[in-house]
Amino acid sequence: MQTDTGFPRADAENDFLRARRRQVLSRLAAWLRREPDDVNIMLPFDEVVEALGRVGERRLGPQVIRLDSIVGSVDRTRDFDRRFRPTSGRLRERWERLARAQRRGEPIPPIEVYRVGDLHFVSDGHHRVSVAHALGQDTIEAYVTEVRTKISADGIRFRGDLIVKNDRRLFLERVPLSGPARAAMVLSDPWQYTILSETVEAWGFRLMQDESKFYNRAEIAARFYAEEFEPVVTMLRQAGLIGGRTEAEAYLAVSEQRYRLMRTHRWDDDVIAKLRKG
Repeated sequence: MQTDTGFPRADAENDFLRARRRQVLSRLAAWLRREPDDVNIMLPFDEVVEALGRVGERRLGPQVIRLDSIVGSVDRTRDFDRRFRPTSGRLRERWERLARAQRRGEPIPPIEVYRVGDLHFVSDGHHRVSVAHALGQDTIEAYVTEVRTKISADGIRFRGDLIVKNDRRLFLERVPLSGPARAAMVLSDPWQYTILSETVEAWGFRLMQDESKFYNRAEIAARFYAEEFEPVVTMLRQAGLIGGRTEAEAYLAVSEQRYRLMRTHRWDDDVIAKLRKG
């Protein structure tokens, strides 16, 4: 919350010290809670776009955006934490100069950001964002450039989430599904996307052998979903074997047990227990 003594210079100094103190306390709290290292680190724009697969961009012009939607930076990921609190004292002079100007009501130029989904990444104006946070503002003016990607940015909170997104993008390049079929392929373990890719490709290879006909990746993906994935998931749902997993995770659990079932011809409590555990 902004405090105002009527002396902009003193208030700006207090603003900076308060922001630094909160940054240190936040880092200490994360350490005490044994949280992952990336909890307080802002997201790097280049890594996010690479994980999602860049398609193109377009300028949207000036807009008012929410400060809490700004989660990362193009090139200043070490100078500020995830909430744009300064991580060292070397930013102090410029930071306090902007804070004084803000408190005096002087015009502040809009920042520049890239938009990926609902997330924003600062390319110019990191100090302005930091000061706005410190003064309790909810929004800020920005020149926005929208970046379109192959897969959605939904679900990205921390840097570690990019691993799952990257593997999902690679999966969808190998298995180009669309619509409900695409939405159904959700896995929490990034390695499982590789396993599922190989499962689909092996299924497609057997299909082409059986029918003595070549199919491209899109055709194999569509037939896999309609003839293999959907019927199996329907049976699993009817048998109550999906549980708290996603449909794709439940399907993989069956797929991994398929060889055992084929070799032993058994469908007993032991096999069912393994299916439930995944």
